[in-house]
Amino acid sequence: MKSISKIMAVMMLLVSLIYTAQIKNAKTETVKISGNCDMCKSTIEKTGNVKNVAKVNWDKETKMATLTYDASKTDQQEILKRIAQAGYDSESFYAPDGVYAKLPSCCQYKRNKTAAETMADHGHDHSLMIKESKQSDSPLSNVQSHYFSIKDALVKTDAKTASDKSKELTNAITAVKMNELSTEEHNVWMKIRDVLNTYARLISQTKDIKKQREAFKSLSKNMYELLKTSKHSAPIYYQYCPMQDANWLSTESTIKNPYYGAQMLTCGNTVETLK
Repeated sequence: MKSISKIMAVMMLLVSLIYTAQIKNAKTETVKISGNCDMCKSTIEKTGNVKNVAKVNWDKETKMATLTYDASKTDQQEILKRIAQAGYDSESFYAPDGVYAKLPSCCQYKRNKTAAETMADHGHDHSLMIKESKQSDSPLSNVQSHYFSIKDALVKTDAKTASDKSKELTNAITAVKMNELSTEEHNVWMKIRDVLNTYARLISQTKDIKKQREAFKSLSKNMYELLKTSKHSAPIYYQYCPMQDANWLSTESTIKNPYYGAQMLTCGNTVETLK
């Protein structure tokens, strides 16, 4: 039995090496990911892996994961975001409580919620933990978060999620307490609040991805005017698509074009960094 186990281990190693060799522009990093057992290992690796783009190897004893990925197509944050969505905390993202609760009992590792929330505050995720993670100091932080959720959905050409997140954005716009805004924020907010609401509603009322992307242009233009006046816990990148002559905002420096998605994912460049 031991011989068979050794043979299987060697075969798995060879498969892993072959898989990794297919990744171009390979960058390798190690990061801690919470988990307990072989089932955790399977889920973490399966969720993090993307053929010819990313490979994850997780050690259940040390809780350390080795990430090897094509740096021109993805980054550590994107990989860890997917893993968090599957229920596993990392150094950057805190998995939603509801997802964690659905893990098998053997997979429910001990969590340090306070530390995890602090980690999430420094991450780049826009769809995870909007209610549970700490936000930036600005009272406009929920508006920002929901905007980034819409952007992520358009990058994935996911019209339904874009529509749903736009409804959440309209709710966040309504919930803003203007007496908590700085003078500069208040002045800009009064000018662009109704415009933001209009384009958010346009996106929410259709499942036509082309119409959503067209409305997103104006949403982004006005969101930029707002974010120039807001406080940010991390840099925000103002990026440009020459094919559409349109901009968008992202917390990731990597270009992921919301106007084309997978068709032209890396088309564009960063024109300004808001700090």
